[in-house]
Amino acid sequence: MTTETVTLREPAHLVSPQAIRYWALGGLVSGVVEWVVLFVAYSFLVPDSWQSWAGPLVAALVVLRIVHLVVMPHWRYRVHRWEVTPTAIYTRSGWLSREQRIAPLSRVQTVDSHRGAVMRIFGLSSITVTTASAAGPITIDCLDQDVAERVVAELTEITGRTHGDAT
Repeated sequence: MTTETVTLREPAHLVSPQAIRYWALGGLVSGVVEWVVLFVAYSFLVPDSWQSWAGPLVAALVVLRIVHLVVMPHWRYRVHRWEVTPTAIYTRSGWLSREQRIAPLSRVQTVDSHRGAVMRIFGLSSITVTTASAAGPITIDCLDQDVAERVVAELTEITGRTHGDAT
């Protein structure tokens, strides 16, 4: 008896290139909030006797956030992938830790799309596919709006052919 090794291939499609700018903006907003909190804490809450080591710590945190703002969006863009086939939906997401999900389309219960206010500025949408899985829904973030609409229509058409309750 021979044992074959099956290798799982990457999902075929990247998310929208606009996702880089969207994720960078989100990181910048959280960075500004973080910097304000650090400034207030350093200026008003840190005793003078601690400022000799707290100052360099605050500076290091600011530099780390800047590196995060530059690296994270591009790294996430390279990692995030998705694909819909006639039988399954495949996703890969994350940037420090990665999650890869596969769901048979026969298990799909709902298909939802979401466009927040900031996402609309960048022309992006997210799709959430709820399945009969304890792992929870599968989300494809940051698709171009027209691609998301096409994928939702395709998933609706494919899953509509499957009779039953997807459980």
